[in-house]
Parts: sequence; structure tokens; C-alpha cells
Amino acid sequence: MKKIYTSSLAILTFLFTMGLDGRVAADQNPSKTAPKNANLRIGVIGDTGIGERAFHWGFLAVQKALRESRPDVLLHLGDFVYQPKFQPQTCPTKYIREIRETLVDPYPFRLFVPGDNDLPSHIRKPKASGCWNHIDLLDTPFDGNSGPNEDPPRFEGTKTIGNTFFAILNTYPWKDPTSWLAPKIKAAKDKGLWIIVALHEPAITTAWYLNKRDTVLKQLNALKPDLVFSGNQHSYERFHPLGIPRKGEKLPVHKSQSFTYQRGQGTIHIISGGGGATFKPFADQQGYKDRTAPEDVFDALAKRALMNHYIILEVSAKVLKGTTYRVCPGSDPTGKSDTRWKANKPMWENITLECTGKPEGVKKFDQFEILREDPSGK
Repeated sequence: MKKIYTSSLAILTFLFTMGLDGRVAADQNPSKTAPKNANLRIGVIGDTGIGERAFHWGFLAVQKALRESRPDVLLHLGDFVYQPKFQPQTCPTKYIREIRETLVDPYPFRLFVPGDNDLPSHIRKPKASGCWNHIDLLDTPFDGNSGPNEDPPRFEGTKTIGNTFFAILNTYPWKDPTSWLAPKIKAAKDKGLWIIVALHEPAITTAWYLNKRDTVLKQLNALKPDLVFSGNQHSYERFHPLGIPRKGEKLPVHKSQSFTYQRGQGTIHIISGGGGATFKPFADQQGYKDRTAPEDVFDALAKRALMNHYIILEVSAKVLKGTTYRVCPGSDPTGKSDTRWKANKPMWENITLECTGKPEGVKKFDQFEILREDPSGK
């Protein structure tokens, strides 16, 4: 069961801030469930631009476009707030108020992943906001455990909404979820549900590479979910379906030029961190060899870009279709923020963002689909 750690004082402070209405008002009807056989629309966003260290103008454009897409579920991949202070002791109410107005109230269901900028600050993350306990109160509660199943660690859990099973994982610290999650995924597959796993720090990326193929990537792919979403990297990346990596071998990948895949061909990993956090160039663009991904990781990559964006999943009984929308917000009219991390660095002279030279607005950027049944009948 989802655990919420708050003291009586924290609860009173939160209720006073939010108008004495708590989670029930945010959900309006916490027991509401989507029909199993109905098509489900899921909006995906990560690394949003709330706070003084983000590109807030970009966030405003992304959340407006996402809201107008009217998804049933909002899946947020973590890092809601980028505040400027070192080791903050409190979470300013203005941040929680904006999260509620833009990322909570418009959506019937919300599933939130804890990001490193949301958790309490520490020596390696001195500007973390410490807002998670407040943010955590605003999402949709996890489903409770039934039977003798092992309880998931704190901030982790699962939720079935309509035809889709979601698993929310915490990467701080990372713990192999197999023991508690594998039985749940098997039961969900037996019911014919699609399987989506979400965590903050990616298991695979070309943005700032860390070798996780024998740990996180292997553990997740062994569970055989259809999709794994993550944020953390302020970019968009989508990989072709990947199998279970084997030590000393290249990554097993199933490619499709049409980006149409068959369920069971592997797990598609998608990094979506374009919600308004500033963009940091990919390691290979910076010439940073120690963090540049190896050749087989690039070979498995289907598409990537530095851009503000969001994703809409349209999930029916037989097809899971994903569309990524590029959002070009234009320059901040106030002149107070820039979409680029350390915009004055010389490296930007040779790096082009996806929206550079393009008009303001929203446009389809990438599309893929997973078919439950082989259209040939095999």
C-alpha cells in the first residue's frame, strides 16, 4: 500500500494551504474507475518547469497543449519543481498551488513518480525542493495489495485504470522490484491488460550514459512490460523494443522502419523530460566521451531530440498507439528565462534545438504503435 509520511503539523499546514479539502477534493471521486474495455487516453510529461531554475514559459505552453488533449490519465515522470535555494527547509505553497492548478485539477487520474528534485535535499542534491510529501498527496492512490503479496517499498505501487496496469517505481534508492512486482504483472497480463512501468532515472539513455544493462535494464526487461517511461534527462528519446541484455553481448533489439511493433518483441523505453526544465546537450554533442553511450545503444535508438514536448497514448484492447507532440513556445516574453542550460556556454554555438527556426505551436514529432495481435493472422 502507498505510504504517506506526514506529521500532524504537516497535515494541518497542507490542509490550510490547499483549502481544507485534501486528496478527496483533488480526486473528486477517488473510487472512480475507467471501464476495462473502453479506450484509454494517457498523457505523459516529465521534468516540468515550475520554479525559478526552469524554463517556465515552456512549461506553460506544454501544460496548456496537454490539457487541451484531454487525457484520462496524467503520468508525470518526476521533477516537478526547480527551486533556487540551497537546502530548503520548506516547500513554498506557490509551487504546490501551481502543481494543483496545472497538473492535478484537469485530470481524472494522476500517477506521479518521485524525482530527485522532489525529494529532500542532500549533499549531492542541495537544491532539491523537498516538496514530495505535498505533491504525493495530490495523485491518485495506488491499488491495495491482495493476498500474501509482498508490499512494495515506499513511494512505489501499482494502479489499474481501464485496460492498463501501471507500476510506479522509485530510483532513490533503486531496489530490484522483481519480488513484489513480477506476480502483479503476471496477474495483469492474465487479465489481458497492457503493462506500463514508470520511474525517474532511465535504465538506458544516450543523453548522459550510465551502464545499467546488467542491473536496472535487465531487471525491468525481464518483467516484460510493454513500455517503460522515465524522465530525469531533459530530452526526448525513444528506443526500439529491447530484449533482456546478456553480459558481454550487444543489446537485443527489434527494429521497425514503420515504428509498428508486435507485442512481445521487447520493451520500449521512452525518456520524456521536456516539460519545461532547461535543456542540457547530449553527452556526444558536448564531446564528453566518458558519458557518451556505446554504439549498440545508439543502434537501438529510434528517435531523440532536445525539445519541449508531451506524449499521448491511445490504448485500446488490441492497439497501443503513442504520439509525441513537439511544443515550440517561443522565447520567454519577460526575458527572465532561457530554454538552454547555461545558455552562455560556447557549446551552444554548434547545437541546434528542435524548435530552432520553427514557428510557435504544437506539432506531431514521433509516432509508434504496438499491436496485440499479428495483422497477418500468424
